[in-house]
Amino acid sequence: MLSELVYGARISLLVGFGATLIAMLVGGLVGLLAGYFGGWVDTVLMGITDYFLVLPALALMIVLAAVFGPSLRNIILVIGLLQWTATARVIRSQVRSVRERTFVKRARAMGARDVYIMRRHVLPQVGTLLMANTVLTIAIAIFNETSLSFLGLGDPTAVSWGTMLHFAFSSAAISAGAWWFVVPPGVAVILVVLACSLLGQAIEDSLNPRLAVSHLASGRLRLRRVTSVR
Repeated sequence: MLSELVYGARISLLVGFGATLIAMLVGGLVGLLAGYFGGWVDTVLMGITDYFLVLPALALMIVLAAVFGPSLRNIILVIGLLQWTATARVIRSQVRSVRERTFVKRARAMGARDVYIMRRHVLPQVGTLLMANTVLTIAIAIFNETSLSFLGLGDPTAVSWGTMLHFAFSSAAISAGAWWFVVPPGVAVILVVLACSLLGQAIEDSLNPRLAVSHLASGRLRLRRVTSVR
């Protein structure tokens, strides 16, 4: 069980990082183009994004995984191509704010091209948010891979935490009282998802000075309230 748990961590993390890379590339590009150009580009890209947002993600993943077959590559592609919508929305709203700032308007007035402005001025401003969202997406991708593998739609030749749970339930491990077949992979998934969530929040707080200032101000306010009560 220990060897399966360690080996399954490699597969689960591989799916998490691979699917997140696809989601960040697609979502980041869509959000950047929609937020910077606006107009009909924003309308078309956000219309496509809204269409994917209203679809039930897990149900669509189950259908696509069943259609394309149970393989590790298909699982990575299915999860990655259905997890980019939230990133696109977040990046688009941030880019719309950045493009109205003074240094971007000055660069545009000096004749800088759109590609240069997006690469040198817009991307560094949204990079912090993209990094934090990347860590959070890793947690979602691992959870989705666990769900698909638990339902028997994962790669049967690759041991992951989801396939461990699948074979544990299919062999009635809980009814037999063999908790060691179920608890370790379940706890591993919970710990990784929680760690990614906390790490993403910590990265956003440390790299965004405005959040640090707001947290410091809220801490001072709480301190003043406690002092006044005393």
